[in-house]
Amino acid sequence: MLEIQDLVKVYKNKNKKIRAIDEISFKIKEGEAVGILGPNGAGKTTTIKCICDLIIPTSGMITLNGVDTLKHPSLVASSISAVLEGNRNIYWRLTTEQNLEFFAGLMGKKVKKDRMDELIKNFDLTEKRKTQARFLSRGMQQKLAVACALIKDTPILLLDEPTLGLDVVSSHSLRKHIKEMVTKSKKTLLLSTHDMGVVKEVCDRVIIINHGKIVTDDSVNNLLSLFRTRSYMFLIENNPGAIDAIKREFGVSVKTINKKVEVLVNISNSNQFYEFTERLKSYGCKIDSVKEINPDFEEIFMKLVEEKDEQ
Repeated sequence: MLEIQDLVKVYKNKNKKIRAIDEISFKIKEGEAVGILGPNGAGKTTTIKCICDLIIPTSGMITLNGVDTLKHPSLVASSISAVLEGNRNIYWRLTTEQNLEFFAGLMGKKVKKDRMDELIKNFDLTEKRKTQARFLSRGMQQKLAVACALIKDTPILLLDEPTLGLDVVSSHSLRKHIKEMVTKSKKTLLLSTHDMGVVKEVCDRVIIINHGKIVTDDSVNNLLSLFRTRSYMFLIENNPGAIDAIKREFGVSVKTINKKVEVLVNISNSNQFYEFTERLKSYGCKIDSVKEINPDFEEIFMKLVEEKDEQ
């Protein structure tokens, strides 16, 4: 549905040229939910604004169903809805209902009452439907911004940092609604975010970019599997001599908690697991418990970015 080919955007700052996007290419299928991750200044927002036709790229091509959007900008307006910079996408002196009516009107559509009621209910805005947007909490404002994008009923939705600046409760709530929206509406979604939880819960695939280049493009499940190091946390009784020997031999990380010690070890196969367990016993260590530590998506992201920087 959406294809980006060799996209480049160069900004000129006095005598200096800044290459914000450096030959990025990727495709998104119809109904696919794709996340874009990257540190500040990586090129995420610039990429999304190029897709929205808000920024003209220096070179490259963006196509929707094979049609060049730079030559046919009206296609962007009819096919793409975007939420950029969260709660700045709505009109603050309009009520929740009026915002939805206005943004539907931009598409030449008269909003259907049942569709408005559905969005207001789904985003927990029922009690605020007559309230001006400026009196809503930031979390509610950002929910309304997403609802205003959905009311346009375009096949593609772009979200740029939808949970930025929200507290934990508001972020979790908006994340839940985005996930439900993707599941029910089957929209094609491109999501730029720093919130690893959003990507892990909502997206089928993740594109990680840094310094304007793509670091990796893979499914979320593949990335989690790729970095599944089989880390195990052993809780053992404190035995200073044995702990020192284990640290020298296996390079483990150790944390002392009262009379117990947590030993974190990375193991690549089952033979190493049993070898490590037997070695603990040979040192006279009593094992209270063992648990597997699953990979953290944020750690995966940081590791990939750091590896790319080192190349």
